[in-house]
Amino acid sequence: MEDKEFRSGFVTLVGRPNAGKSTLINAIMGKKVAITSDTAQTTRHRFRAVCTRDDYQLVLVDTPGLHKPHDALGEELNESAMQALDGIDAVAFLLDASKPFGTGDAWVVGHVAAVHAPKILVVTKTDLVDAGAIEAQARAAGDAAPWDAVVCVSSVTGEGVREFVDATAALLPPGPAWFPADMETDQPIEVVVAEFIREKILRGFHDEVPHAIGVLVDEMEYDRKKKLERIFATIYVERDSQKGIIIGKGGGALKRIGSEARADLEQLLGERVYLDLHVKVRKNWRRDLNQIRRFGYGEGM
Repeated sequence: MEDKEFRSGFVTLVGRPNAGKSTLINAIMGKKVAITSDTAQTTRHRFRAVCTRDDYQLVLVDTPGLHKPHDALGEELNESAMQALDGIDAVAFLLDASKPFGTGDAWVVGHVAAVHAPKILVVTKTDLVDAGAIEAQARAAGDAAPWDAVVCVSSVTGEGVREFVDATAALLPPGPAWFPADMETDQPIEVVVAEFIREKILRGFHDEVPHAIGVLVDEMEYDRKKKLERIFATIYVERDSQKGIIIGKGGGALKRIGSEARADLEQLLGERVYLDLHVKVRKNWRRDLNQIRRFGYGEGM
């Protein structure tokens, strides 16, 4: 039997905030490589995950959710997502099955339709609704644009995840492996670590505080003798009141953030982790493009 021709390419995932892009990537990779939460703007980096098999390599580009921006950070994240549609081999539009197809979805589909590459419609979160709702979503998106493939998935149960991978790989052109087979993401480890810390804040706090958070890793050093990874990071907020919330009474909130993040980081790094966190105020950083790019968000990377 003749071997299959190796296929490879860059596949950008786009959609409204909380459509399930990062969760789908984690399901495909079989491990946590991208952070997730119910907070809008969870994904701030244009993140690439690399899925390599014997006959294909998918470079999955996770993008910030497209939304109406309210500040310079929102504008920069939208720009990052839009630029991720340039020069790609396929685009997947993720549509949340549990929310009606709306004007925001139609706006995103309009941009997807203009891309000169194969297009995949992915109806997500199918575990939350019945078959009728799934069909209605697929029909609404089908009326808005033509699709080369339609897949329905639940990243929670795993249903449809393999079908999405197979359908997408079949649409890619023949080509080489762009990254080493054992590489899972193109992000520097310091960025991944900072994001894992930020995720714990997104999940543990509400209202305005999560949006005002930025995290930078100041230093990472490995102690070979103790087999211990030491990580020093700073959590930045915009106001003194937010700093107090993140630290908490007697430092309790910050300790909880550190404990939860350390557990994930030890799994990620495969080593024991000592995590040292500090909180600083950087007033109104989301309105300052230079500050936004210092955090590595948007197109400043």
